[in-house]
Amino acid sequence: MNDHATAAFQKNLRGQLIQPGDPQYDEVRALYNGMIDKRPRLIARCVDAADVITAVNFGREQRLVMAIRGGGHNGPGLGSVDDGLVIDLSVMKSVRVDPASRTVRVGPGCTSGDVDHATHAFGLAVPFGIVSTTGVAGLTLGGGTGYLTRKYGLTIDNLLEADVVLADGSFVTASKEHHPDLFWALRGGGGNFGVVTSFLFQAHPVGIVYGGPIFWEAAPHAKTVMRAYRDFLPTAPEELGIFVGLKTVPPMDPFPRDYWGKRACAIVGAYSGPVAEGERAMAPLLKALPPPIFNWMAAIPFPAMNALFDPFFPKGLQWYWKGDFVKSLPDEAIDAHIAQAAAAPSALSLMHLYPIDGAVRRVPGKATAWSARDATFSMVIAGIGSDPTQADALKAWGRAYWKVVHPFNLEGAYVNFMMDDEASDRIPATYGENFARLVQVKATYDPQNLFRVNQNIEPAVA
Repeated sequence: MNDHATAAFQKNLRGQLIQPGDPQYDEVRALYNGMIDKRPRLIARCVDAADVITAVNFGREQRLVMAIRGGGHNGPGLGSVDDGLVIDLSVMKSVRVDPASRTVRVGPGCTSGDVDHATHAFGLAVPFGIVSTTGVAGLTLGGGTGYLTRKYGLTIDNLLEADVVLADGSFVTASKEHHPDLFWALRGGGGNFGVVTSFLFQAHPVGIVYGGPIFWEAAPHAKTVMRAYRDFLPTAPEELGIFVGLKTVPPMDPFPRDYWGKRACAIVGAYSGPVAEGERAMAPLLKALPPPIFNWMAAIPFPAMNALFDPFFPKGLQWYWKGDFVKSLPDEAIDAHIAQAAAAPSALSLMHLYPIDGAVRRVPGKATAWSARDATFSMVIAGIGSDPTQADALKAWGRAYWKVVHPFNLEGAYVNFMMDDEASDRIPATYGENFARLVQVKATYDPQNLFRVNQNIEPAVA
């Protein structure tokens, strides 16, 4: 790559081209996960699909390794690359709600909070995750689980179409009617197949929900809570989207001071319906459990529910994630979880089990690339801290925890809960019977594996 080619590239971009030495370089290259530090050669801050086409063509012609950044929330830092080209979509923020069709057109730089803000005015919501700073693009392409999943399915089950820039620089719209193989692969196959410049989602009537966290002391109640949650979930109405976790009571107001820093077992979630119905839905579970430290479930606007965790997880923390899909949760596994969680090296470190049931299971396993529809939970272990000197301890705890509980779990995991140091060995198991088809679709749309800074699916060899 020479200066002339770079100058021509910069001239053809409507957005900014940022290089080492530019005043904005360090700020723009910074990642959500402070444990990861990458120094790209170029950062193209695209403002429209034309910029994306220009960037993809430039990267391919100059033989640069390319990374795609959407909302910038990626755990293993796959939105950047050392000495390569970052195609940064984070300024491509637009949301257009069509209340008549209950559809939402979303730009690739949006976070789920951006969409929640726009849809809430119309009494609508799209099923996303549980943290509003999560980028829509990465969440969607990986699958997408959250508070609305049991009722309305995964995020990909609500994706109607996507505009995509392909490896050869061409532009297509993928849907069930057009490029159906690409549309199939995008729904769970990650960023392997192109750069999505627009998503069209189906939204659903969700406004005020009955939601919030309930915390119990881990000792002596964690096993009782986890067993009760496990046994209750199959009987719970699908409107009740709740997960169970092992956490620490944050040492700050408004949490009860007597419990600051103590290990806890939590049930967190929302009932997407009238408050009185939500209270009735939770009553059997709460009746079977001891009194909690606190129960803050109440009427709350859905955007606020989706933002509850935001203050605890600002950009720049140290993160190390491990995940698994889980079919069953025997008492022995619960004991293992409790023992490992008790050794957490920081107050922010956690384990969550997100339900996979309800509407998710009504979609056939081969209908999308996401193949874990017969699982019961998606597990994440997250070592999280603010101190960079804790990085090794967070990694060691996450790996040790996962090693102990993995024998109880399935071989695959949610791709958005994998770190870069493990993914290549787990991709075939994660996609199961769908993996062979993904390899073929990759060969059709990206035969040279141009888009490989991701949880990579290598193309079939001709």
